Amino acid sequence: MVEESFLHKGLRAKLVEHLATKGITENAVLNAISKIPRHLFFDSSFLHFAYKDIAFPISAGQTISQPFTVATQSQLIEVKKGDKVLEIGTGSGYQTAVLCEMGLYVYTIERQKVLYDKTKLFLSKLGYNRIKFYFGDGYKGIPESAPFDAILITAATEIIPKLLLLQLKIGGKMVIPLGTQKQIMTRIKRISEHDFETEKFGDCRFVPMLTGVNG
Repeated sequence: MVEESFLHKGLRAKLVEHLATKGITENAVLNAISKIPRHLFFDSSFLHFAYKDIAFPISAGQTISQPFTVATQSQLIEVKKGDKVLEIGTGSGYQTAVLCEMGLYVYTIERQKVLYDKTKLFLSKLGYNRIKFYFGDGYKGIPESAPFDAILITAATEIIPKLLLLQLKIGGKMVIPLGTQKQIMTRIKRISEHDFETEKFGDCRFVPMLTGVNG
């Protein structure tokens, strides 16, 4: 991991305290966020936004998610060290890094070629080596690597992707923002080969999940 200043470490400590007051209780999640130099995911002109609890635009019309949203999704998948997780929407790679710091084996798909190339190189330089990167359509998932202990989707869709549900282990969980204008953070647990149960966890806001690839 890169060297950094006491200022950045202090700002991260404050962010972790803030997330704990908002209901993030999973130590693995808080510890992961405390380790990741989020300022490196930002252009130097916007470094003062790095440790604020807000979403921020990145390239290709995407965003780096609000830290509370990242922490919430990471907590809701209810995984343990060594589990295998599929992430739909690599984006900036910040959520990917959090999952990796939690001790998970991460398979991540990005449909925007410019983001795929940039983020794959960037996370490799940061030393994350338990990540398998894929350029492709997130709606299709990675059936050849299934089943997964959890699937985390970082874009909103109105319809639950059936192909992704089938890539969950029995007992595994998918966390997905459901809806278009109004989105609900939703968790789906696979309880048998054909049966699933759903829980809802409040409003959220994500960019739309699109089909196909770009680039």
